[in-house]
Amino acid sequence: MSHRSSPNRRSVLRGSLAASAALTLPTALGSAPAFALSGRPRAGWGVQTGDVTCDSGLVWVRSDRPARMIVETSATESFRKPRRFHGPLLGAGTDFTGTTRLRGLPSAEQIHYRVLLADPDDPRRTGEPVTGTFRTASARRRDGVRFVWSGDLAGQGWGINPDFGGYRIYNAMAALDPDFFLCSGDNIYADGPISASVALPDGSTWRNITTEEKSKVAETLAEFRGNFRYNLLDDNLKRFNAQVPSIIQWDDHEVTNNWYPGEILADARYTEKNVDVLASRARQAFSEYFPISTLRRPDGRVYRVVNHGPLLDVFVLDMRTYRNANSTDDQATDAQGILGAEQLRWLKRELARSRAVWKVIASDMPLGLVVPDTGDGKPNVEAVAQGDPGAPLGRELQIAELLRFIKHRRITGTVWLTADVHYTSAQHYQPSRAAFTDFEPFWEFVSGPLNAGAFPANTLDNTFGPDRVFIKAPTTANVSPAGGYQFFGEVDIDGDSGELTVRLRESDGTVLFTQVLQPGRVGQ
Repeated sequence: MSHRSSPNRRSVLRGSLAASAALTLPTALGSAPAFALSGRPRAGWGVQTGDVTCDSGLVWVRSDRPARMIVETSATESFRKPRRFHGPLLGAGTDFTGTTRLRGLPSAEQIHYRVLLADPDDPRRTGEPVTGTFRTASARRRDGVRFVWSGDLAGQGWGINPDFGGYRIYNAMAALDPDFFLCSGDNIYADGPISASVALPDGSTWRNITTEEKSKVAETLAEFRGNFRYNLLDDNLKRFNAQVPSIIQWDDHEVTNNWYPGEILADARYTEKNVDVLASRARQAFSEYFPISTLRRPDGRVYRVVNHGPLLDVFVLDMRTYRNANSTDDQATDAQGILGAEQLRWLKRELARSRAVWKVIASDMPLGLVVPDTGDGKPNVEAVAQGDPGAPLGRELQIAELLRFIKHRRITGTVWLTADVHYTSAQHYQPSRAAFTDFEPFWEFVSGPLNAGAFPANTLDNTFGPDRVFIKAPTTANVSPAGGYQFFGEVDIDGDSGELTVRLRESDGTVLFTQVLQPGRVGQ
């Protein structure tokens, strides 16, 4: 197959990360910066890049004190004749985080970069540079694309366990040398405290790194920020961030379990019961800790399309912010649905405009899997499917409208990717099996968690005719990462044939299932 290779990427990162290893902060420094620290600004939380295109990308960093962010790029790791980009002043208003947009980059090239943090009062005083690398998208179809996806990190009390090797799944994903990583949501578990130890069924003990902000549910802005910082205490994740760009979306656990706008919590752990207040604080912390291009706009959207050259557009959905209230979801009309009317119009418009061979719809929730919300003792629905196998009802009406649109506008190459349910599976949706038939067949692939509890399979809803072609899931709830069932997926698009290959993988990279899809088709 035809795909770019970058033999120097991992060797480059070994050297650059070794140079910045001294900057890794101990757990105690996961809290807010201490202004009493002397010396130069430091970036102990590593670097990230996000929303990389053919000619641009966002670079992220966090300082331990006020600093001016400066990014230098080079075609080589020697940084001869670097190009300099002046970034923002990092201060308390953004928890000392910031991003710098790199523009005018060459297509299909390995970009080496280093972030300098300068003393605002004396720009000549800079901290030790922190380095990373990423590959810009190719403007040439023949180069191919490879990426990985998953979701759900530090959930159900399973945090960073040094004895287990930390978040070691990131090493297996990095070994594939992907162009980017798509995180399908639940980047943190703001509603899931992390205790120092958890007893395992075999009598052994799971031991977590702990921080003050992870000792309770997140309610304040400082606590939400601390949840995002917690994951950056893991060296595997920091290494991964420095070499693989990300496309990040969010779901419920960035705020609290199964939340929806306007909800008032009954959970006794919370003193702040208004979910809209919690969501506003969580959204601010989320925007501070990830390089997401659209969150810098006045409308502050999570949903967006990331163009990755002629082979691929990624349509990142937000099924959380604009949804209606969780309910039994059996209403015969539903204009708001799970996307909201405006996001649905945007998605239809952008799908129709796209000229990419493949259009990956990155959904933070599955379509045909019944995900219940019984938190208030009622048989409510959390996702799209509500378990009625008949004609579309409730949120299914919006998905039916979208699937009908894709069919009648003859939009080719759509594939759905998600995580959320804490197992891995492949569903094929077919109108001949469905109650609603005005759509073309399509695939939905599920993979996760990254490091969280694993759960048994969800029930299928036959409204859109899903057939579960493959699944691997435990038979008991909340299996720890030590018990296995941690997964990620890989998508590999061949530059010559245009074929898209999906591989569902174990946390060590072992391939469990493979499906090859053909380009140029409305249905698969």
